[in-house]
Amino acid sequence: MALAQAKLDAAEARLAALELPMGGWSAAARADALARLRAMGLPGKRDEYWRYTDPATLTSAMPSGAALFDAGDEAPLFDGIDRVKLVFVDGVFDAAQSDDPAAAGVEFLSVVKDIHWAQGLYGVLESRGQTPVERPLAALNTAAARDGVLIHVTGRAAKPVNLIYLHQNETSDAILHHVIKLDAGAEFTLLENGPAAARFNQVLEVEIGDGARFHHIRAQGRDHERRTVTHIFTRLGAESLFKSFTLTANGVLTRNEAVIELTGDDAKAHVAGAAVGDGDFHHDDTVFVTHAALRCESRQVFKKVLKNGAVGVFQGKILVKQGAQKTDGYQISQSLLLDEASQFLAKPELEIYADDVKCSHGSTSGAIDETALYYLRSRGVPLRQAQSLLVLAFLAEAIAEIEDEAIAEDIRLRLENWLARHES
Repeated sequence: MALAQAKLDAAEARLAALELPMGGWSAAARADALARLRAMGLPGKRDEYWRYTDPATLTSAMPSGAALFDAGDEAPLFDGIDRVKLVFVDGVFDAAQSDDPAAAGVEFLSVVKDIHWAQGLYGVLESRGQTPVERPLAALNTAAARDGVLIHVTGRAAKPVNLIYLHQNETSDAILHHVIKLDAGAEFTLLENGPAAARFNQVLEVEIGDGARFHHIRAQGRDHERRTVTHIFTRLGAESLFKSFTLTANGVLTRNEAVIELTGDDAKAHVAGAAVGDGDFHHDDTVFVTHAALRCESRQVFKKVLKNGAVGVFQGKILVKQGAQKTDGYQISQSLLLDEASQFLAKPELEIYADDVKCSHGSTSGAIDETALYYLRSRGVPLRQAQSLLVLAFLAEAIAEIEDEAIAEDIRLRLENWLARHES
């Protein structure tokens, strides 16, 4: 009882420190989320899906400070791509630094605009994602977010849209809620990069119509003291495709959640991530995939490289509902521990109620293969270069989930640069 009350008290303290939006077209969805949050409270360390990650700094009334990072002469990710840039500074949309969204060939609106198509979708997938596992920080987001983008894709988008998150205030506390709707047969690519804020809470809801294709590539910024929790909620129609890849380099605390529903026959959902951390680094991927239709495919591919006491967490579940025959579910989570002080904590799960399925999961932790290292060294490859080659080979399966080879190559280069900066 005391623990439950503590969670409720934490929720009220967090809400008291926020200026909640009032009125407007999303009022009903926000009120529903607020009621749900007040009923469940904010998460605590003893909650089952937070047992490996302490949420205290994500739930506290005020954020911890995060120093600003100077990227030096390294160009921002995606700079070589013809894209439409939408810029947020500490969680607030900056029109002056942004491009005209019309150039992407999609309908773009802000969450502060008047009533429109998103009224029937805002908060809906987040609400569905609260069962069977409660996600209070997502409910907090729906209730409290004051900004975000609403994108409606009716055909093949002319250009990718790049959400750029700039961090300029060392104590900023950003909450953003995005909604993306793809009509039947539409295709769209969303790019995200930047540290966003000292503390960042994000929800991305993606409704994918029949035969539509959604590509998502995200790089979480290098400001090391930042604390981040993100949520992706997506629902797939028949013969549709969802692909998401996240690169994380540094960050004191990062929790990325993905809740994926395959509700149309022959849908495919791939979610992948590559994380590299050094020292005071805690990275948590929590994924829940539900197969609720025939002949659907899902892939979860997560790789983490950890050193100097860094911690990696993976919690992944595949739920195959009754009648979801011919399901093909694949899940792999692996860590490369570059010293004995680092940790990888994994909780893979399968729950299957259909009898004609192919599902597998695996999770491993290990050090660099000494035999492979010796082979490279014996052929004249310097030690540091040999180690970097093996680390990149380890991460390759996750990076291979990116269909755009130019972006994949850029990410490989940035990982090489990270390894060079952290050689000691």
